Amino acid sequence: MNNIKAIIGISTLILFISSSLRHELFNSSGDLAFFDQGIYLISEGKPPVSSVLGFHVLADHAAWILYPLALLYKIYPSVYWLFAVQSVALALGALPTYFLTLQAGLKENLAVAMVAVYLMYPVIYNSNLCDFHPDTIAVPALLFAVLAARSKKIAWFCVSILVVLGCKAVLSLTVVAMGIWLLLFEKRRLYGAIAIIGGTIWFLIANWIIIPYFGTEAALLNRHLYRYSYLGNSFSEMVQILLFQPKIIFSNLFSIINLEYLCFLLLPVIWGLRPQYLMPLISIIPCIGLNLLADHPSQKNLVLHYSLPAIPFFILVLIASLVAGKAWLKQRQAIILWSLVWFLVFGKFGFFSSKYLHNLDNWTATKEAIALVKTKDSVLTTDIITPHLTHRQLISFKYNPSQDIAELNKFHYVLLNVRHPGWAASSESLSNLVNVLKNQSSFNLEYQQDDVYLFEKTIS
Repeated sequence: MNNIKAIIGISTLILFISSSLRHELFNSSGDLAFFDQGIYLISEGKPPVSSVLGFHVLADHAAWILYPLALLYKIYPSVYWLFAVQSVALALGALPTYFLTLQAGLKENLAVAMVAVYLMYPVIYNSNLCDFHPDTIAVPALLFAVLAARSKKIAWFCVSILVVLGCKAVLSLTVVAMGIWLLLFEKRRLYGAIAIIGGTIWFLIANWIIIPYFGTEAALLNRHLYRYSYLGNSFSEMVQILLFQPKIIFSNLFSIINLEYLCFLLLPVIWGLRPQYLMPLISIIPCIGLNLLADHPSQKNLVLHYSLPAIPFFILVLIASLVAGKAWLKQRQAIILWSLVWFLVFGKFGFFSSKYLHNLDNWTATKEAIALVKTKDSVLTTDIITPHLTHRQLISFKYNPSQDIAELNKFHYVLLNVRHPGWAASSESLSNLVNVLKNQSSFNLEYQQDDVYLFEKTIS
């Protein structure tokens, strides 16, 4: 057990350092800014309406887990709390993995091997380098829920389910699917019923009450449902196509990119995916189904976080195959080596020697300019700088070159890295904005170095 604690501790440290370093190298962007600003505003007792995306944090995914996270910001407001929470959550999934393996009757050496399989599944590390998402907290919670159900600990099961539901509204579908599996195949009827009923009720509350109350259908479509644009431009259109035009769905499902995604998803764990032990995978149908239905490539790879809810149930299948002696790999060394190979193939650690070093040539200038933003006044900047300045009510990286000076006057600071504009602007558009601001008496140029410019509004 001491070895497992050490592994979890080391894994947490590696994950935290990796995400923090990525952030310090100016590779974080909009999602981190959205969550950081929202949680900061909650901690300040202000309405958590994000100026980054333009709506209330509960209109995003009804993720009420952000409210207890704001207690950390009461201690000290820092985005590094989110990296710490995410790192701990992802590493902590190793603990129920270990106990589930021992509970199934396997020896200590195979329990350690399964911990390695979990921690080296590429999506675990890669998700940690995708800004911050509450989904990561749901991963250990799902594993603890299964452990509680098998141990007949109903209170712990309910707490685990509650945490999962609080992370993201759509995870209620995973909880319902898990309930069906528990009810029909694990013979945990009470636990299955709790999951099915709880997941269904929360799905309806979140999508019919909370999200519409705090947001609009248009905002939700712009934020998420554009990934399913081929299904229509509104919820009603999507339902009609799903019910009456299934050919459209099938033509999108059976595609090369989906086949590639499934292959990549299964390769790290294929050694234990035997047909007779696949019943836990009923629980991943909502997650993987939504990814396959999407027509946006971001949901069809191991680089981002969209496959996280599937990982706990892959682990359960592998454990079942090992218990039955039917897995293709049975020795600890072979299992760990297989996982290591696919971690090296699909892990994003290589980004630190390529993509993440892109902004180093004027990193010092950017840090110096950020340090000169002394107040909590409004800021217009670029998407990669935004997560470093989100502790204020108004910050934006959405600059329209055609907007007039009256729009710019909403901001007290304008901080621009012309050399590295991020994805939401271009160097040309930012250069033009710099020239506009230099000719305006309402802004003073406070800093200029290595294509980094900081303007501050004059006080009249």
